[in-house]
Amino acid sequence: MTDQTSRIDLGPAADRVTALLSGVSDDQLGAPTPCSAYSVGDLLDHFMGLALGMRRAAEKQSGENPGLGQAESLDPDWRRELPRRLEAMAAAWRDPAAWEGSTRAGGVTLPAEAMGVVALDELVIHGWDLARATGQPYDCDPDSAEAIIGWLSSFPDEERPKEIFGAVVAVPECASALDRAVALSGRDPAWTA
Repeated sequence: MTDQTSRIDLGPAADRVTALLSGVSDDQLGAPTPCSAYSVGDLLDHFMGLALGMRRAAEKQSGENPGLGQAESLDPDWRRELPRRLEAMAAAWRDPAAWEGSTRAGGVTLPAEAMGVVALDELVIHGWDLARATGQPYDCDPDSAEAIIGWLSSFPDEERPKEIFGAVVAVPECASALDRAVALSGRDPAWTA
């Protein structure tokens, strides 16, 4: 990772997820998402745990991520609580110390620089998942998309964690950075609900 990686601000990606929440209706919680493992409700519960776990990782606190992405566990106050958690996570990663040494989240220990990019990837790719599943527009700043592309491209095909990523989806060379990142995560950028 370069010094540029340590300057990634997770705030814009967190804000984009927060902006999507008002467009999610209760009747969409059971709807499918491009992430085949999650319904919309599952994905929201995953965001709840992710935001808390990745804040703890930035702060070098111990403790596992609560919430495994199960709609039945979704906090009924998620519309108010999730934006708070996302902002706290982004704020924790603004501390330069968050990017130093190693840290742990989701049962995995990584260099903190890598964990910060994992947090960014989760926000952007699952933000895209939520937007697509609920019929909302979504964009991503080029720096965030390029950081995710760099990270996802670092896995040789035979070493891609199959339990996390699907097979890379082919996209045209002229595809946007966001579409390339989505395709590298194993999702079809043309997916619609």
